[in-house]
Amino acid sequence: MQYRNFGKTGFKVSSLGLGCMRFPRIINGNNEVSVDREKAWEIIRYAADNGVNYFDSAYGYHSQTSEEILGEALEGGRREKVLIATKQPFPVMENLNTGGGKTIHENLRRNLENTLKKLRTGYLDVYLIHYIGTESWEGIKKNAIFEEFRKIRDEGLIRSIGFSFHGDFMLFKEVLETYDWDMCQIQQNFIDIDHEVTEEAIRLAGKKGCALVIMEPLRGGGLSTPPKHIQEIYNEYPEKRSAVEWAFRHVLNYPEVSTVLSGMSTLQQLKENIEIFSKADAVPFCISDKERDILSRVKTAYESVTNIPCTSCEYCLPCPHGVHIPEIFSRYNEGMMFENFEQPKRSYMFISKQKAGASSCVACGECEKKCPQHIGIIEQLKTAHKALEGWIE
Repeated sequence: MQYRNFGKTGFKVSSLGLGCMRFPRIINGNNEVSVDREKAWEIIRYAADNGVNYFDSAYGYHSQTSEEILGEALEGGRREKVLIATKQPFPVMENLNTGGGKTIHENLRRNLENTLKKLRTGYLDVYLIHYIGTESWEGIKKNAIFEEFRKIRDEGLIRSIGFSFHGDFMLFKEVLETYDWDMCQIQQNFIDIDHEVTEEAIRLAGKKGCALVIMEPLRGGGLSTPPKHIQEIYNEYPEKRSAVEWAFRHVLNYPEVSTVLSGMSTLQQLKENIEIFSKADAVPFCISDKERDILSRVKTAYESVTNIPCTSCEYCLPCPHGVHIPEIFSRYNEGMMFENFEQPKRSYMFISKQKAGASSCVACGECEKKCPQHIGIIEQLKTAHKALEGWIE
């Protein structure tokens, strides 16, 4: 296993980190979902025993059971060998039902105490403010959440402070420069290099000495099983690699990256990934010009597959009934692009829970009057809903 510096913290971390959001699941006859704990423990323990020392969980993963499962698996000597990172989102600090008129800081601490109990540990190596976005960022600043995190670090309950982020570069830059963070976690892969925080954020984090953790290197698994026309491009390269390895090498190429998270749901996936991350050339600057050209062509080929010609201009918004039209079309197009609807379906589930899914459409037609692409939005929403519905969690 290759290891890298974790920013300025002094930690050495495995370049492969285990993401604890995609443990193997069991769905019973009543469509009730739970984690297959025996298989999840096997994955966690094998990882810890074979060089993986960075484990990433969060308050809400697997219906708030992920931390507990990780703690159970690491008990008995493995906890001391690894680094545990977990996260608390700002809305939980605001809305946690603690009773008694608790403040945001009191909620934060109560939730941290519950997390420590679940993980069966007296401290966290990394504690993150989860999923900072435009709305939550204002509340985080107003309530000085990072200062409360600093107090908790001074008490020895956490060793380093970080944040996870989905969004554009300008907000990321503001967040990164507002506080002296130990680490940050962003989505990046060779498809998203011009989206999300972009490549510029990777360089900025490196300049500040901030440890950088990459999530979604396989775009929710979509990059792992390429369609035939994509595989043909990969096949042109003389050294044969899996699509998974191609995607991992893209992010490993950056010297600023500390570790790359992968949510592995089978032991076989874990073994294959450990092999990839243990190769002698799985290091910074591992991508040649020829390889970069291959990845660029693959990216272009993926992006050429668009079934609903939505440009996300948002002229159709706001929908009178709250439907998130561009987001729904984006998830449908992503499923078509990768010929894999698993991650888009999961993402659509959260949109539907907010009553913003296609089922909230009443066919009023207001959106179609505004669409510069002249999309038949009402019928396309029906098409997208049919393809995206059905995820159980």
